[in-house]
Amino acid sequence: MELAFITLLIIVAFLYASIGHGGASGYLGLMALFSLDPMIMRSSALILNLFVAGVSFIAYYRGGYFKPKILLPFIITSIPFAFFGASLSIDPKIYKVILGVFLFLAVLRMLIYKPKESKHLENPPLLPALLIGAGLGFFSGMIGLGGGIILSPLLILLGWANIKQAAAVSALFIFLNSAAGLLGIIQSGFIGNAQISVWIIAALCGGLLGSFAGSYKFSSIRLQYILAFVLILASFKLFVL
Repeated sequence: MELAFITLLIIVAFLYASIGHGGASGYLGLMALFSLDPMIMRSSALILNLFVAGVSFIAYYRGGYFKPKILLPFIITSIPFAFFGASLSIDPKIYKVILGVFLFLAVLRMLIYKPKESKHLENPPLLPALLIGAGLGFFSGMIGLGGGIILSPLLILLGWANIKQAAAVSALFIFLNSAAGLLGIIQSGFIGNAQISVWIIAALCGGLLGSFAGSYKFSSIRLQYILAFVLILASFKLFVL
């Protein structure tokens, strides 16, 4: 079972890094599927996010896709709210239900959403960006996500970034939110994971390959369907068990 988990972890990191994401929803789905303790799920997912989103951002930054003006208004509110959300103590049963909902939303995003770039891009308006950042930051910290799986399609749909720019911005957004969330968890009582070093190595391997592939030319449709199936199983398990 450990080998199966590590293999799936590499695949998840590869796929998410290829689109500029840290992969927390995928990691949380795997951990739920393998019945891991909810107390270590949040911190483990955020730690993995730091590494995978970090290498993904570096790849997209080197490709010249990062636009600081797009990111700035979102992180002004997302960072403090991620810290606050992570510092909250959540009942494991409630946590599983909330996580199940977010995993289901992640599946819908993968299977239904088809990005269409706007020809006329504009900078995000300040107030909507601040509100979106606050909401994504809060839930990111509370659940253990980075928020990129929601931010990325919003940037594209609202004409604030093209696909590559959205991937670059989301990668750093995830990294910063994950760092703030980890600080919040440490402040409220951090519970370590004895296997985290092995998981980090596996996630880095997948993340490095995925970020390289995504910043150049890569089609991840088949892997998206595999990951969506895993997340559906995890979401179902969280709701019924």
